[in-house]
Amino acid sequence: MMYPEYLVAPMRAELTNAGFEELLDADAVKGAVESEGTVLVMVNSVCGCAAANARPAAKMAAGYEKRPTKLVTVFAGMEKEAVDSARNYMLPYPPSSPSMALFKDGKLVHMIERHQIEGRNAQMIADNLMHAFDQYC
Repeated sequence: MMYPEYLVAPMRAELTNAGFEELLDADAVKGAVESEGTVLVMVNSVCGCAAANARPAAKMAAGYEKRPTKLVTVFAGMEKEAVDSARNYMLPYPPSSPSMALFKDGKLVHMIERHQIEGRNAQMIADNLMHAFDQYC
């Protein structure tokens, strides 16, 4: 099921305005994830935990001095091909939205699943990301 674009546009903009590149197809995901350096992939979502916790945390972490080479996002419930491709790179973790994955030189090195987002505030999630950035970026 795809959501109406007018509904998701502000949710997309929250991340793109913070420096995330939106990936709309599998080739774009492959190009980003398999690139040299570090890449944070945010699986965006319309759910409340994305709005209250995940997107704010991703934006906080994006402003951190030691951050990934690339910040990218795919939107669950919209560009199915891009989301499926991103999730394939996140295996063995099950599909989860919202979620965040950090890759280094094409290898998954850190994952935050939905169950790690629900019930945690944005600062806690951002701290988790920034700790991973310190370790891998």
